[in-house]
Amino acid sequence: MEVPLLISDFLRRSAKLYPDKTAIVDGERRFTYRQFQERANQLGHALLSLGVGKGDRVCILSPNSHFFLEAYYGVVQIGAVIVPLNYRLVSADHEYIINHAGVKAVLVDYDFTEMIDDIRPNLITVEHLIVARDEGSAPDGWLSWEELIAGQPTTATPAIEQDENDTTSINYTSGTTARPKGVMLTHRNCYINAYNFIAHLGISHEEVELWTLPMFHANGWGGPFAITAMGATHVVLRAIDAAAIYELIEKEGVTFACMAPAVLSVVLNYADRDKHDITTKPRFVVAGAPPPASFIKQLEEEIGWEFIQIYGLTETAPILTVSRPDHSTKRDDYTRRSRAGVEAIGVDIQVLNDDGDPVPQDGVTIGEVCARSNVVLKGYWKQPEETAKAIHDGYFHTGDLGVWDEFGNVNIVDRKKDVIISGGENISSPEIEDALYKHEAVLECAVIGVPSEKWGETPKALIVLKDGQTASEDEIIAFARDHLAHFKCPTSVDFVASLPRTATGKLQKFLIREPYWQGVDRRVG
Repeated sequence: MEVPLLISDFLRRSAKLYPDKTAIVDGERRFTYRQFQERANQLGHALLSLGVGKGDRVCILSPNSHFFLEAYYGVVQIGAVIVPLNYRLVSADHEYIINHAGVKAVLVDYDFTEMIDDIRPNLITVEHLIVARDEGSAPDGWLSWEELIAGQPTTATPAIEQDENDTTSINYTSGTTARPKGVMLTHRNCYINAYNFIAHLGISHEEVELWTLPMFHANGWGGPFAITAMGATHVVLRAIDAAAIYELIEKEGVTFACMAPAVLSVVLNYADRDKHDITTKPRFVVAGAPPPASFIKQLEEEIGWEFIQIYGLTETAPILTVSRPDHSTKRDDYTRRSRAGVEAIGVDIQVLNDDGDPVPQDGVTIGEVCARSNVVLKGYWKQPEETAKAIHDGYFHTGDLGVWDEFGNVNIVDRKKDVIISGGENISSPEIEDALYKHEAVLECAVIGVPSEKWGETPKALIVLKDGQTASEDEIIAFARDHLAHFKCPTSVDFVASLPRTATGKLQKFLIREPYWQGVDRRVG
């Protein structure tokens, strides 16, 4: 018998077996698995009543919330495709993504309705605007989520034929080009990733996960699926706040959390942590960029919690490798443990040279990290050329450069593409440069990532001014903040006489970066 791997199975099973167990804690609201399933069913029925059906795209723009988790299941169970949006982007980015994806219905948290209203006349495919809010009326021109689902059945939506290779979500990278690419993930991609999430990160039925990671982020590293599949508990955190994190760990008995290095720094540097009576020993999973080895040591030796490093991309659903103590890595080898790690189950990792051959496993020879697995994306939405560039010769080519050792332990050392990973977010340097070139005093500019203890790395702009023009660092940063999402903006500016270029005029960014990274063990997880 062959039964398709569909992510709706995860909630169906837990609601059937553990109907009265707490599924979601969101502020003062708590939902059992029965209620979680019923609200997802009601959302599915409501969308069907609006004419949303199989293959239609439904986006959601929201901080972490119970609505977001409900959308993952309510949208997908009717065969529609969910498009999670990064709430840190500016309106112009959302306009591009919504139009590029051809979104039919927009689900939006109440704090972001004005952002969508600003671009509403330009949204060419959107038919329905739905605001997510527990209480209160909807703004003009919006449908209330709660009112919309109130009269809908709590029973399952009508059965439809779905295949495990159907696209379940389109996750837009904030990636390596000026315009984000829509990563098509299938039911199969997310299902297999959820199994690896459970196996490698040790997810159990009694798990209590704290949502420090944004739910739009590569499907929250599989959290909506793996945690739900095991009938564990989701504890929602709307915004990062050290006191709130510790209070929730204490009150809810949190055992697990995924986060970017910047959040780990917030946790470690919280001055009042000793005031909390915490009885659990949470496992903190970090990816996006490695924290300093000292962070891992502090977390495990001073606080007594556990650190796990993983590596992956939006394009890989996302787990490719995991770094935990094993027969080749001692627990106190913190430098090694901050590396990408070894391949996950069902993932074939190769580090290949320009000829497509594996480089020696000597920990020194550099190649491109490539992967073959069921977690690799179906393709980029409406961009077959980009898909062909990324998937060829039997492997997905990550664009990350790394070395590996005799145990297959991968260490990312650089990237082919000039993407900057800051606080777990991918930032495109050409996008920043394009914005800076609009400044009347800028003749040339280059943006690179430089070391940051808090963010892993952070954007720096190097600028050549036009003759007779002046500008200050503060002025350039303020200009960038007027044109870009703030997390993308340079945090420092150097004014230089010239920038190194090749004979054909291409910037030699490796030469620009070199002085800033001297003496720094530059690894990206």
